[in-house]
Amino acid sequence: MNPWRFVTQFSRLKQRGGALARIGRAFRVFGPMSMDVFRGRYRPIPWAAFGWMALAFVYLVSPLDLIPDFLMIIGLVDDVFIVGWLLTRVDRAMGDYRRWKGIDDDQDVVAD
Repeated sequence: MNPWRFVTQFSRLKQRGGALARIGRAFRVFGPMSMDVFRGRYRPIPWAAFGWMALAFVYLVSPLDLIPDFLMIIGLVDDVFIVGWLLTRVDRAMGDYRRWKGIDDDQDVVAD
């Protein structure tokens, strides 16, 4: 077994970890942000975050996919990647809200 292969795999996992951290943060912050917007506490409405989240939800429940779900594993993998990518966009769109709220978990997220 090539020892450099382990280093390469670890590097890839580290890059994916940043995306996974952004996805998790999008889930954690979107609910409280929505409540602050609807209650009028946070005025610059982040329309992009709401749009990306709606698009992720529609793609997830829509019967139309890039790869049909009846192809079992492969059909579900495209859902995971596309919805995950959309959730990273949700996280980016909420940057101003996180700064306003004082949420600073950027140390958990690897820069692009």
